[in-house]
Amino acid sequence: MSEKSDMNNLRQRLKIDVSRVDEINAFLLDPQNELISGLLEVVSKYGGPEEINRKAAEARRLENLVRRLKEMDSPYLADLDWLTEQKEAGAFVSLDEYRKNILGKKAARMSFNEKTAVTLEISALQYFPWLITQARQAIEKRQLMPGRFIRVRNMKEQAQDNGDILAVAAAMQIVGASYVETLDTKGTDGSNVHLGGPDTITGYFGGVGEPNDYPLKWADEYLHYYTTYGIRQVLNINPGTIFVGYMLHKLGIDNEFKISVFMGNDNPFAVLWTLMGARLFSRDDGTTSLIGFNYSNSVNNDTILASNAIRGALGLTDVVRFEHHITETWKSIVRQPYNRREELVEIADRVPNISAKHEGGEVEVEKTREHPSDILDYFTPKADILSAGLMQSMERSYLDKHDSLNLTADALTRAGIGVVPASNLHK
Repeated sequence: MSEKSDMNNLRQRLKIDVSRVDEINAFLLDPQNELISGLLEVVSKYGGPEEINRKAAEARRLENLVRRLKEMDSPYLADLDWLTEQKEAGAFVSLDEYRKNILGKKAARMSFNEKTAVTLEISALQYFPWLITQARQAIEKRQLMPGRFIRVRNMKEQAQDNGDILAVAAAMQIVGASYVETLDTKGTDGSNVHLGGPDTITGYFGGVGEPNDYPLKWADEYLHYYTTYGIRQVLNINPGTIFVGYMLHKLGIDNEFKISVFMGNDNPFAVLWTLMGARLFSRDDGTTSLIGFNYSNSVNNDTILASNAIRGALGLTDVVRFEHHITETWKSIVRQPYNRREELVEIADRVPNISAKHEGGEVEVEKTREHPSDILDYFTPKADILSAGLMQSMERSYLDKHDSLNLTADALTRAGIGVVPASNLHK
């Protein structure tokens, strides 16, 4: 028998017997299954899938977001009016102008690969006023605004901050960008009584604090913000809450989530496991609530190419975005220097549906900052930031990330690769 034949025979042992799928279905559909019953009770609390989606769609309507800001006399309303005026006046750089600024006369002769256009992503937009400062700079310097924003601010705090949560939701529709919020049920809320702050950070490596009923608490919190503010996309960091996210979508709720870098998708086998779950619990139309995931910082282009083959084989290429860190915060998450821009340019014309995430500024810039970017700042209450006089420094740090994002856009443009900025601002 040939070596190839031996390999094929061995491979056949991996086939999943249909009876195993039947066993899983039997367990999920068992009326005595308390786990699923608990989730169904949470869904029923909000009126069932159809009512939940209706409430979310109503809450998400731009006119309703603006009305609520008016009712609370929010100071952010004037900024939204300004942003709308600038958009309608065509104040932001067009893609044609942008490309000409980068390439000169060569821009008119170049063709750009739009099939693998890279989404420009920034993290984290903690405060609404930063977005306005960013927009003013983008107009002045003829820069691109991101097509995707990540937020990691405490949900309750932003909901009570002059309508910050409403203003960001409205602004994302005005500029034409997707965004992600991070729920408060995420492990740093005291759920794991043995873990504290940075002094116990290694304790989070094996789990991030979603014990027992916390996945249901996560679902409850999600449905609250989904139906109250129309927030669709949230960060997900735990296998239990990921499973719950799959189940909510399977039930008919149009929820979406992205998996955090902290989940550890650091090799193709991990990616296969993640995407298998998404595919297994996808709807009949092929959609899933998993709309993207961050790779671990340890991945390289070989990881991404192998992951792309897996994603394609499972029919998820257009559904699940690969979100790759190009830069990271200067402190508290990676060993610096860290910059993956050259690797991205090398691979971007071969891998569709990928985003370039910018969580830090350029290495040479970060070195000069009195308060460089720090992942731990995401978890600091606004009151503490103000009392320490750090708000201006943190906004400067956010703008450093914006500058870094535009350097990535420049590099991709020079390579003839399309980019996806805020769609309503850059025609």
